[in-house]
Amino acid sequence: MAYPGYGGYGSPMPPQGMPGGPMGRPLPNHMGGPMLGPMGGAPPQVGGYAPYGGGYPGTYGALTPAANDPMWGYFTAIAGQDGEVDAMELQRCLTQSGFTGTYSPFSLETCRIMIAMLDRDFTGKMGFSEFKELFVALNGWKQNFTMFDRDRSGTVEHHELTQAISSMAGYRISPQALNAIIKRYNKGGRIYFDDYVACCVKLRALTDHFKRRDTMHQGSVHFGYDDFILCTMAI
Repeated sequence: MAYPGYGGYGSPMPPQGMPGGPMGRPLPNHMGGPMLGPMGGAPPQVGGYAPYGGGYPGTYGALTPAANDPMWGYFTAIAGQDGEVDAMELQRCLTQSGFTGTYSPFSLETCRIMIAMLDRDFTGKMGFSEFKELFVALNGWKQNFTMFDRDRSGTVEHHELTQAISSMAGYRISPQALNAIIKRYNKGGRIYFDDYVACCVKLRALTDHFKRRDTMHQGSVHFGYDDFILCTMAI
């Protein structure tokens, strides 16, 4: 059985990810080459999404593998004393960096579920490696959204959201499920960028939870009640 793929979460990050602003100069294209967005139709990577792993230690004075990474400066500028980023810090980073451009800034709730998507130890925060992984995903989602937002209104219509979700590399969702998603995320028949990203985050996170439990690749799993609540309420 073919599995839903993530098509590019570990791909190179484009330079426009965090443009200038109070956080510093634009990010260089230090990973090289164009980014293959997770929803832009790129072929899925071997092995699916980027490897799971914890963040770097919060000992900023020590020389870590992250010290030579241009993203490290952005991370340490917003991370707390524990060396991790919470939802409010992430929201401030995304707002100050101008990531959303002409679109409305991300809500605190959307920032919470962004962290929850990668919060595999349930601390409510993210470390450096998760911070980088998030920006790769966000850049892909933004590229895909702007492709459908042809009039640059900051919204897409419900049929365009259907096309966007269907264009995800490998996601196979029934018409009934797509209809439920559209009803959940549309406002007056249109979907705003913030809601679009929230939809993408939840779809990826729930698929990740499902895939980790479907060890036999049968397309079905058995959830205990507590496990079900943990998977759904955590995001």
